[in-house]
Amino acid sequence: MTYPRNFEKKTGFDEIRQLLRQHCLSTLGKEEVDKMEFSADTDNINRRMDELREFRRIEEGNDEFPLANVFDLRESLMRVRLQGTHMEVEELFDLKRSLETIILVVNFLAAGEQQDNGEMKRDFPALFALTEGVATFPQIVRQTDKIIDKFGNMRDTASPELLRIRHELKRAKGSISRTLHSILLSAQSEGVVEKDVAPTLRDGRLVIPVVPGLKRKIPGIVHDESATGKTVYVEPTEVVEANNKVRELENAERREMVRILVEFAAMVRPHADELLHSYQFLARIDFIRAKAELALSFKAFEPEVLPQPHIDWINAVHPLLQRSLAKKTAPHTDDTGKEEKPTTMVPLNIQLTGDRRILIISGPNAGGKSVCLKTVGLLQYMLQCGLAIPIGERSTVGTFDKIMIDIGDEQSIENDLSTYSSHLLNMKNMMRHADRRTLILIDEFGTGTEPQMGAAIAEAVLKRFWQQKAWAVITTHYRNLKHFADEHPGVANGAMLYDRHKMQPLFQLAIGRPGSSFAIEIARKTGLPEEVISDAAQIAGSEYIRSDKYLQDIVRDKRYWESKRQTIHGKEKELEKTIARYQRELEEIDDSRKQILNRAKERAEELFKESNRKIENVIREIKEQQAEKEATKQLRQQLSAYENDILSGETGQNVPKSDRQTPNKKQSMREGGLLTDEEFEKKMEAMKNRKLRHEQHQKDKNERKQATAKSLRAAIQKLNDDKAFRDGDSVRVKGLTTVGKIESMEGKQATIIFGSMRTKMPLARIEHAEPASKSDAAPDIRAYSYSRQTRETIDSHRNQFKQELDLRGVRGEEAVRQVQYFIDDAILVGVSQVRILHGKGNGILRNLIREYLRTVPNVRDFRDEHVQFGGAGITVVEL
Repeated sequence: MTYPRNFEKKTGFDEIRQLLRQHCLSTLGKEEVDKMEFSADTDNINRRMDELREFRRIEEGNDEFPLANVFDLRESLMRVRLQGTHMEVEELFDLKRSLETIILVVNFLAAGEQQDNGEMKRDFPALFALTEGVATFPQIVRQTDKIIDKFGNMRDTASPELLRIRHELKRAKGSISRTLHSILLSAQSEGVVEKDVAPTLRDGRLVIPVVPGLKRKIPGIVHDESATGKTVYVEPTEVVEANNKVRELENAERREMVRILVEFAAMVRPHADELLHSYQFLARIDFIRAKAELALSFKAFEPEVLPQPHIDWINAVHPLLQRSLAKKTAPHTDDTGKEEKPTTMVPLNIQLTGDRRILIISGPNAGGKSVCLKTVGLLQYMLQCGLAIPIGERSTVGTFDKIMIDIGDEQSIENDLSTYSSHLLNMKNMMRHADRRTLILIDEFGTGTEPQMGAAIAEAVLKRFWQQKAWAVITTHYRNLKHFADEHPGVANGAMLYDRHKMQPLFQLAIGRPGSSFAIEIARKTGLPEEVISDAAQIAGSEYIRSDKYLQDIVRDKRYWESKRQTIHGKEKELEKTIARYQRELEEIDDSRKQILNRAKERAEELFKESNRKIENVIREIKEQQAEKEATKQLRQQLSAYENDILSGETGQNVPKSDRQTPNKKQSMREGGLLTDEEFEKKMEAMKNRKLRHEQHQKDKNERKQATAKSLRAAIQKLNDDKAFRDGDSVRVKGLTTVGKIESMEGKQATIIFGSMRTKMPLARIEHAEPASKSDAAPDIRAYSYSRQTRETIDSHRNQFKQELDLRGVRGEEAVRQVQYFIDDAILVGVSQVRILHGKGNGILRNLIREYLRTVPNVRDFRDEHVQFGGAGITVVEL
């Protein structure tokens, strides 16, 4: 079913479509967005969800999806179907890159694992299914590589004839340049042309700018004049023929290029239809990528879609309202200065199931009824158009065959329709087409006419929808429609909640009870006189006021107990988490205790074995020395010292006697001379504490050292910062090692002598340095020892240096070479900023120049010129 644009405008889907277009990389994807339609085919919707789910998984993975170059070449491919036509060089470059992208995408989606049964299990089966029948053309890519280089220019080697023409053209241009330069120098020496004038291009011919009054001083042809009329451009007679030759060679170059392109088109022509199909695949991938980007921005979810009508949404939000509220920096307030709407989105829980197909929502004005209604319409329409929707992951969704809406004022003067007439016309169409798979959305059901009659007609229409077993979400203030839900199975009431104490809506939907309009409270809040409110209450009747109050009390009590229930549930969850954490900690403590005891027992066994070895060694030595008294006494003292070491927990360490304790026999030895488990654990704890104190002492010592070093460095830095530059100071350029001396200073500029070279430099680029020793200075003097003629040449070059280089019309390699010389000269003369004019075009020359600038260490930064002075056509370089 195709829906009119008016339907999409009322639901907000036209804005969703526009946002989706903005995420597309090319016109390929944008056309897919324009063709996107509502579908009632559940299999088709689930297939779109699978594609979207897999693409989002790709974006969340570590491997980058190879969708770098997406260009729409369909028009060019359809054009080359005609014999004798061809693509331009730029189109050929785009064709090459987009075909490479198609190859990479197909290979990426073909990834998988070989199963035991021989079948291939794809990593992304839904996306891989899109590659069926898609042909890739590596042979065309290889052929374009032979014709086009990586910058999109036709190669000199594209054909032998083109190589010959370009070599001859290069020689001719070089000859013209030399001749013109000679003429220019002669004219400058005679005063005909100013010193800073350089040859320029006019109509593809090299000319010399001349003041109008002196144009006859240079014999030649006047080709153009400046906009102000103060400069004319003369082509000297000596280069006219050469320029004509260049023009002929350029025409020959163009003819050869066209011949090559026509020949290439003849090779592509038989595959044009297959290529168009491949670009359709690329359009589909671009479209899916845009949907994934939109889903990410909306924090949306791709659910499994059921074939039957069904809505059970948890934490559903209106994506456009959420986006609008996220942009707000302050809450929206009403005329009284009180907050009217929240600046954060309140999620909705909405249910339409088999036993509750119609939901009647009531509640106060500006309480969110219409937003709830539009949320249902927009999200369901988005889902059945194949888009992810912002609902909770535990939500379940279904499929409707039709969605019909009646929202807003459709009054028409042209068709003689009042507001109510237009609503009735919509009701008539809905009753004619509604069935058990139709979703109906009606805002302010029955309004626009006399209330009693409008309520009666609304109830009769609602009854018809109920008989047709249609699904519906309806907002109303009519009481009889609220009672209708209690009397008819399959119909449920819903209330938009309102805080009576704060006198503001909560924008929360509660299903199962009707809502109050809070008319009296809202009227009182807006400041109506109390006597007017009292009159209104008497007119409405005490029974109506009382029933509305009872309804409000029920809503208030339910909100209170619901809040209590949620609080208790939250406390129970926290208690369960605390108990589980304590159980884990007890288990960890028990495991740790067992490990400590096991290590202690192992250590005790080692000590016991070591003690036995010591005793045996002492006995053996006593026997070997024939039990001499002094030797026996000495050995006994060694054994006693070892015993003290064991008891003090420092076996194997050199402990001073003063630090040792000499226990008596009863304290030191138990069974076999060993400590009890309790005593041993105490000794182990003492050892552990000593070790910790030692580590803390070392840590404090290191921190003090680091703090002292930091303070010293800060003091040195402050000393250097406070030290001003003076004439005669030894300095060096930051980042370099050569030391020079300051000769003089003017403001923030300093004249510095490096050896025999003098240059000006900003103070911000130099720093103090130790004076070079004589032994160190000697090589520098020899290194910078220039002749007088060389120094005069450098000074002359500095005086003639211009801070702007014009490269418009210059080819890539020559442009980079000129930039290299220009930047070197700029660094030599000490300027801080220069401008390079390269024009906009396709941006190739601009990219070449900036790639080179990134390799120059003395280039601090570069950027586009301000848009008023040339924008992207000029690069400003900071040195």
